[in-house]
Amino acid sequence: MRQRAKSALVVAAGFTACLWIIYFLTLPFQATLLPGLGIIPRQLQGLDGIAFAPLLHAGTGHLISNSLPLLAFAFLVLLEGLRRFAAVLAICWLASGIGVWIFGGGLTIGVSGVVFGLFAYLMVRGFYNRDLMQILLGGVLFLIYGSLLWGVLPTAAGVSWQSHLFGAAGGVAAAILLRRRGNGPENRSGPAIRRTRS
Repeated sequence: MRQRAKSALVVAAGFTACLWIIYFLTLPFQATLLPGLGIIPRQLQGLDGIAFAPLLHAGTGHLISNSLPLLAFAFLVLLEGLRRFAAVLAICWLASGIGVWIFGGGLTIGVSGVVFGLFAYLMVRGFYNRDLMQILLGGVLFLIYGSLLWGVLPTAAGVSWQSHLFGAAGGVAAAILLRRRGNGPENRSGPAIRRTRS
């Protein structure tokens, strides 16, 4: 377990660090990169933003606000194994991006849709897995980060609540799709524009 936790921390920290590296590398080119690689709702030239928008951020404050919960949630999901994390990440990434492309209100960048997806996955997975410890962990996370859920509502100008909402929906979908198919220990996961920001 200690080795798995160490590996999970390294991967989570590395993933978060990559966002900072990308931010500083692209900082001189943001005027052209953000409109070119962000999600532009309902326009074909904005489709590639589904892949690239979570890697881009509008400023250090934007990135800091996403980095801390991303590090924590990614670490907790990674305790289930790298393949599980990759699957959850992909589902949340796509759900958030596609939702924004269809329903978004303007140019959208940022990884917070993925953050909301990981959070939602951690909150509900225990109910689908019938795992008491996961349910208790979800409750603790709700007590600590529950205020994040206000982000799925249109309460703040310039913030993509659509990204948050569909990212969270992706997290719930991931919990359902990746749930354990039985209750025995053998089924447990082992190692193995108008600009808005999200």
